Amino acid sequence: MDHSEKLPFPYDRAICYSGFREGQHPGGAYPTYEQIKEDLLILHGHWKYLRLYDCDRHSEIVLEVIRNEKLDFKVMLGAFIEAEMNNFGCPWGGGVYSEEQLDANRTGNLKRINHLIELANQYPDIICALSTGNEACVDWTDHYVPVSRVIEYTKLVKKGAKQPVTFCENYVPWLSKLKPLAEVVDFISIHTYPVWEYKHIHESLEYTKENYFAVANLYPDKATVITEAGWTTNSNGRGIDAEHVNEEMQKIYYDDLMEWADAERIVTFVFEAFDEPWKGSPDPMEPEKHWGLFKVDRTPKMAVQDITRRAKWTSGTERR
Repeated sequence: MDHSEKLPFPYDRAICYSGFREGQHPGGAYPTYEQIKEDLLILHGHWKYLRLYDCDRHSEIVLEVIRNEKLDFKVMLGAFIEAEMNNFGCPWGGGVYSEEQLDANRTGNLKRINHLIELANQYPDIICALSTGNEACVDWTDHYVPVSRVIEYTKLVKKGAKQPVTFCENYVPWLSKLKPLAEVVDFISIHTYPVWEYKHIHESLEYTKENYFAVANLYPDKATVITEAGWTTNSNGRGIDAEHVNEEMQKIYYDDLMEWADAERIVTFVFEAFDEPWKGSPDPMEPEKHWGLFKVDRTPKMAVQDITRRAKWTSGTERR
């Protein structure tokens, strides 16, 4: 079956990309042009679509590299909107801010949305889709934004840019509270993480399918894209059982996921390209740091060793 027929862009393989390395983090030190170029050359030829989370300096450099180096990528660009409401139910204690901070966030969010529109119009040949936020409506988020505000932002972007517009969120809110937003977006974008829900590797693909079709069947007139799905390779046991994650399991999930996505032609952004040590707690085994298909030093994990080896053979830098 071809689930891409309602999509405003053709089916191809997709990956989430964030290039922050050791000592770098959003709002601090950003990757350089040459570092991002190195990353994109690693990904080039294996993934067509890149998902970028925010319209910050990192994303600006990515777009510059793609244009200057004439790389064959299309980009889903997001605006990372921050908390406009307190979420006292955030399980790790975040999500509570002063009214002054919430007001500042509302001002900053509008600036981000306007910058998203600017970049969309500046790079119409590269940016193929836009997202007005990331995991800002799910119950456990630390950056909660009311659905009504996300709808406002989505309408602003649709008015100011020509690319199709979506909102990236865990699959659960799409089943209920995001129904009004679903009427406004051009396509639905869901996140599915079986390992966060304590699923064993052998249950993982079936659970991903359940998540996907629960949403896709609810909105039959709109395309549904998976904008995050992946398997971490380390855990300190907090939120994810340590025995449920390693490189072998990541490879099993990745291979199964891609076989299914290719057969059904469901655009699926794998989470994620490279490990990011800035994420999560200071614990080096924090799961958030280890979702990459490549380690932070850019060496491939087991899931992608075959494709990177083939690329080297093709380029003549490695021989059998």
